[in-house]
Amino acid sequence: MLIQVTNQKAIGLLHELEELQLIKVLEEYVASGTTKLSDKYKGIITKEQGQNLNEHIQQIRSEWNTIS
Repeated sequence: MLIQVTNQKAIGLLHELEELQLIKVLEEYVASGTTKLSDKYKGIITKEQGQNLNEHIQQIRSEWNTIS
């Protein structure tokens, strides 16, 4: 089972569950923080989805500029 901790308090809860012998933490992973976002998210969406997203962002920006 692979989980992603989104709140640091959850780590303490996981350790408490381990102390109660309800779970066993097999591996702790600490992100180094040196990973570039482009590397982290590379391949998550297709090129076509990326182009559609860029077009949508441009449309939203132009709509926002007409409001201002």
